[in-house]
Amino acid sequence: MIVSALLTSVGINTALCVLFFTLYSILRKQPSNYKVYIPRLLAEGASRTRRFNLKLLIPSPDWVAKAWSISEQELFSSSGLDALVFMRLITFSLKIFAFAGVIGIFVLLPVNCWGNQLQDIDILDFAGNSLDVFTISNVNSGSNWLWVHFFAVYAVSVFTCFQLHHEYKYIASKRISYFYSSKPQPHQFTVLVHSIPTSVSCSISDSVERFFKELYPSTYLSHVVIRRTNKIQTLMNKSKNLYKRVAQLRANRAQQKYKHGGGVLGLFESKDSLIDHYGKKLEDIEEDVRLKQAEASLIAEEARAAFVFFKTRYAAASAFHLQPSINPTQWITEPAPQPHDVYWPFFSESFMKQWISKLVVIVVCILFTILFLIPVVIVQGLTNLKQLEVLFPFLKNLLAVKFVTQLITGYLPSLILQMSLKLVPPVMGFLSSIQGYISNSDIEMSASKKVQWFTVWNVFFATVFSGSVFHQLYIILDLREITGQLAVAVPAQASFFITYVATTGWTSVSSELFQIIPLIVSLIKRPFTKQESEFEAPSMVYHRDLPRILFFGLLGISYFFLAPLILPFLLVYLCLAYIIYRNQFINVYTAKYETAGRFWPIVHDSMIFSLILMQLIAVGSFALKKLSPASTWTLPLPVLTLIFNYYCRRRFLPIFTAYSAECLIKKDREDESDTAMTEFYNELLSVYKDPALFPIQHSSSTDSLVSPLLS
Repeated sequence: MIVSALLTSVGINTALCVLFFTLYSILRKQPSNYKVYIPRLLAEGASRTRRFNLKLLIPSPDWVAKAWSISEQELFSSSGLDALVFMRLITFSLKIFAFAGVIGIFVLLPVNCWGNQLQDIDILDFAGNSLDVFTISNVNSGSNWLWVHFFAVYAVSVFTCFQLHHEYKYIASKRISYFYSSKPQPHQFTVLVHSIPTSVSCSISDSVERFFKELYPSTYLSHVVIRRTNKIQTLMNKSKNLYKRVAQLRANRAQQKYKHGGGVLGLFESKDSLIDHYGKKLEDIEEDVRLKQAEASLIAEEARAAFVFFKTRYAAASAFHLQPSINPTQWITEPAPQPHDVYWPFFSESFMKQWISKLVVIVVCILFTILFLIPVVIVQGLTNLKQLEVLFPFLKNLLAVKFVTQLITGYLPSLILQMSLKLVPPVMGFLSSIQGYISNSDIEMSASKKVQWFTVWNVFFATVFSGSVFHQLYIILDLREITGQLAVAVPAQASFFITYVATTGWTSVSSELFQIIPLIVSLIKRPFTKQESEFEAPSMVYHRDLPRILFFGLLGISYFFLAPLILPFLLVYLCLAYIIYRNQFINVYTAKYETAGRFWPIVHDSMIFSLILMQLIAVGSFALKKLSPASTWTLPLPVLTLIFNYYCRRRFLPIFTAYSAECLIKKDREDESDTAMTEFYNELLSVYKDPALFPIQHSSSTDSLVSPLLS
């Protein structure tokens, strides 16, 4: 790829970003768009009305100043530790690539340009140069200038490890501080037990009470057996949708009557008949729900799982860490999530069901990964114009146009890949939801890992090692040749990934600000939805955004010494992400759960993988460039990185897995003097009630515009 194609793609994306920012600055001021751009503030009681004035039509960057000025403590207080961890990932990446950028742009880039392995750079025709002349490929084989790259690899590796240790330590301390400062939480005193053995002589509830009273006679408090409520939940969803439909019909009819001054008799007969039809159907469904709820209280509907409550945090932790039964496939315990974080639709009742579901998900993930190679192959074809002309001869004249060539090779491949990747987070979220995880946060963390490694395989390795999936597996699993293969293949795709950052990165983060899909949905639903109707502010989709930033981190670390021209584009992306995501946490997203920073180990592991990958590429690159001493002296670097990772896992990871006995006992002793603990214990028995068992009263609900829905 020549520089002009890159400039074309950068120009297109810069124009798109400016357009998004300008439109956002105008649209966010319009009261009709408040649900899209400030839903969090609305949910917290902010005013929805605003008088019209010309300022509403003038774009202003005041939101940038507000996002910039919010302190870390304010972000932590308003959005929780998970939001803070997400923003720390961005600031961490900014530090790494600012440091690498100084070395890459001011040291490595001139060294690469001074080489003449490929061709001499033509300053007068800058746009006509190949991007390869800015990479390590242009440095002469055996040149002593390669030692500059060697020291750069060591410098960035050491600096990244230092920052990783600092961040791990900082977030671990924040997690402990959060625990000490929090009030008693129900999940701290609760464990989930499943794979409960059945008995003909007694119910599941009696078995749980007898078992835990015997093991923990002084600290066992009570329990709640989980019921099979999937059918009830399905009926409740139907009831909820019907209620919304009837409410919309009544609201529209009331508005039309107001406009027509009462209207003509019979004008609204059709809508009245629809309201009556849906209303009768709603009553029937609610009656079915009440019958199913009554049946759910029977012993036959008990699932082999229960929430067990203890009087102290230490007792709950002991019940989790100590294997309760001689048979490890029975009485399996795990920490309970927060009550509002419980994922009720799926409970794995047995060890075997959970194991089978995980196995099925692994197989499906592999098949999905293989099928996704289709759009990757299409992208690879677009980057090769000669291959494109062979496959589609009728495009030969069109491809002769310079602008079309630049557009196809520089912009279209990344755009197609970006659109294809939109499918991955929802699919991985669904697959994680059927693996037996009990909480939404565990589902998101599992989905984050799946999306991360899916992206690394299908975007990085599938692009670098073109060919069939078996060919890619053979290359990666051949440890003897892996460094040489990486050294040849990775620099060859530098131009694609530089363009990928400028297209996918800039566009995705701008789209996050503009909220294209929520805006379109709002415009479609606006004529049919009452302005006063209640709504729920969205939450951050971590398994969509976290893997994306981590993947760009992998590209930056892997390519900083191969193609340092990628670093300015990454820094622009990270600066945009820093401002935009802070704005989103302030105005858009609410915290639906709090993991207290448990996403950070995913970040740490991803960065360690990126470092080792970069170091292996460096070993192969120096060997390929016939500088054997540099290749030999780089070999200890992956080993040292793995030792560093082992230290971090021993030092910090246990803090994110469970709280120490020291922390738990200290908090329990504080509770001994707290007079509110008796009331807390009483409330603890009801907080883990399945929402499907709550009374349903849609048919008797009222709204602000009309009389009761059904008399």
